[in-house]
Amino acid sequence: MVEWSATPLSDALERGDVLSPDCPSRLILNHVTSKWGVLTLLSLRSGTLRFSALRRKVSGVSERMLAQTLQQLEGCRLVDRRSYAEVPPRVDYTLTPLGREAADRVAALADWIESSLPFLLEPGPVAA
Repeated sequence: MVEWSATPLSDALERGDVLSPDCPSRLILNHVTSKWGVLTLLSLRSGTLRFSALRRKVSGVSERMLAQTLQQLEGCRLVDRRSYAEVPPRVDYTLTPLGREAADRVAALADWIESSLPFLLEPGPVAA
């Protein structure tokens, strides 16, 4: 059984765990913070979506990339996939409780980026 610790990332960074190439959290970090991972998590915050609706919401993602992203997030236990034996087949995706927590944290970062965009895109040298 894998034990889970609620150690804040800032503490983990101080210890250097996530900075180590052998740290298993790097794989999760990669899935959660990839462009399509972030956009998928943000899109599922509004509730359960079918694949086609999710693809429309995550504008610009290919079918293959969305499927891969969903598999990765499902493998990290952040997204739950439910398939129904219907014709045509129906598959729904929803955030798990851990996924909702991750999505909320990613949303805070996305909100900060959006509100800071004028400064982030400002030309010229960065002030020290």
